Amino acid sequence: MGHECISISAADEFITATASHSVEGKYMERNINCHILVGTDGAGSTIRKLAGIELRGEKDLQKLVSIHFFSRGLGQYLLNKRPGMLFFVFNTEAIGVLVAHDLEQGEFVLQVPFYPPQQNVDDFSLEICEKLIFKLVGQELSDIDVIEIKPWVMHAEVAEKFVSCDNRIILAGDAAHRFPPAGGFGMNTGIQDAHNLAWKIASVMKGIAPSSIIRTYEMERRPIAIFNTALSVQNFRAAMAVPAALGIDPSFANSVHQVINDGVGSILPSSIQKTILEGIFTIGRAQLAESLLNEKNPLGSSRLAKVRRIFEEGKSLQLQFPAEDLGFRYLEGAVVPDNDSLVGVLEPPTGRRRDYIPSANPGSRLPHIDVRVLSNSSSEVTVSTLDLVCGDKVEFLLIVAPLKESYKLARAAFKVAEEFKVSAKVCVLWPADSLDEFEVRSKKALAPWEKFIDVVEVRKSSNPSSWWSMCQMTEKAAILVRPDEHIAWRVKSGVDKDPVSEMRRVFSAILGAK
Repeated sequence: MGHECISISAADEFITATASHSVEGKYMERNINCHILVGTDGAGSTIRKLAGIELRGEKDLQKLVSIHFFSRGLGQYLLNKRPGMLFFVFNTEAIGVLVAHDLEQGEFVLQVPFYPPQQNVDDFSLEICEKLIFKLVGQELSDIDVIEIKPWVMHAEVAEKFVSCDNRIILAGDAAHRFPPAGGFGMNTGIQDAHNLAWKIASVMKGIAPSSIIRTYEMERRPIAIFNTALSVQNFRAAMAVPAALGIDPSFANSVHQVINDGVGSILPSSIQKTILEGIFTIGRAQLAESLLNEKNPLGSSRLAKVRRIFEEGKSLQLQFPAEDLGFRYLEGAVVPDNDSLVGVLEPPTGRRRDYIPSANPGSRLPHIDVRVLSNSSSEVTVSTLDLVCGDKVEFLLIVAPLKESYKLARAAFKVAEEFKVSAKVCVLWPADSLDEFEVRSKKALAPWEKFIDVVEVRKSSNPSSWWSMCQMTEKAAILVRPDEHIAWRVKSGVDKDPVSEMRRVFSAILGAK
């Protein structure tokens, strides 16, 4: 903390990052040598700029001012009367979006439109922001405490590349992609980036894989970022459909602002430009007056009917995207596709909620079911299949059924993993109705290797299907899972060829070994 990266340089042996910092008021610089530099320094990433990586997409979708404040009184009122997380407020005096970060503590962030240069940050002083908040919430708040006031610009852009300088400079999170905050895609996509990247960096640093495996990070994550960018833009525009239906179309406001900036208005003095802009916005907000926006007024009734249709048809802002958050799939990279798995581009985003459908296709997230860990002890634990994946080291998980050929494949996986100097674990998944000799069968079949776990499916009345049928595979199948819980390889009904040769092919393809 307290350091700022001011330059980076690449040599054959390492990357040097020069950071500035202050010690007892004295400016100092420090050189930090590293094998890999990961830029996770946010939407305005210095690392991205120093590496010369450009962004591609839509710029300046909207300028806003973010007002971070506390009010326990407002929090308690909303908890008791109108609990929620997101409040779009439109009235004749002000327009804004109130985000409730913690209703119990009364922590909020208010987002309001911002139109520079006619407006500037000085127009949002502490006192003015307090009054703005009072206008939006409809009452004065005696305990309001404004913490921070900060302008920002909404973009929808993805870096042209996530990896540069011979796989040694990497971008992740907002440094690699910046979205409208509509749907939580920024945080979800950023966390997924780290999840994908961590085991690959560890594989390089531990000598398990060559540095070329880092390229698969970009191959896998950049298409997801591009997809999520388009989806977040669609969702943002869906949110704007409601004010547009009420007669205060944000795109019209932005067009007026552009005319004042670039058109005939630009020759006018700045004070007159500001007066014109505020006058137009006042007229726009007048569309929200109760005298106009009611069922007895033909125009108001029509506008209210439009708003109802937007919500009834699910065309407004969506907050949950399970298919995109959990169902994304890597089509190429550190995966071994098979002939049965679909290949090609992702389906274009629809902007509508789609349910997550578990899939065992290579590149997909390992499907969840509850399993009970079998052991000699009396305390048997129920966990998710996802909990079987090791989270603290580079380890691959092979899931098989307790069949002779599957045990043979598991022995081959152990042997080849040792050749590749990577850890492997085998999960023997027993059907719910057959537990004969589980205590000795796996131990005997897999000896001398001991890194295995016996589990049994926990069937539920709501989902009586077996694990293998849910995965659309037979019990002769096998699934190899990467450390980030994505499926690296599968076989749907047994391996026809020599299992050792097949495992060598698989691990070589995943880890990028020659």
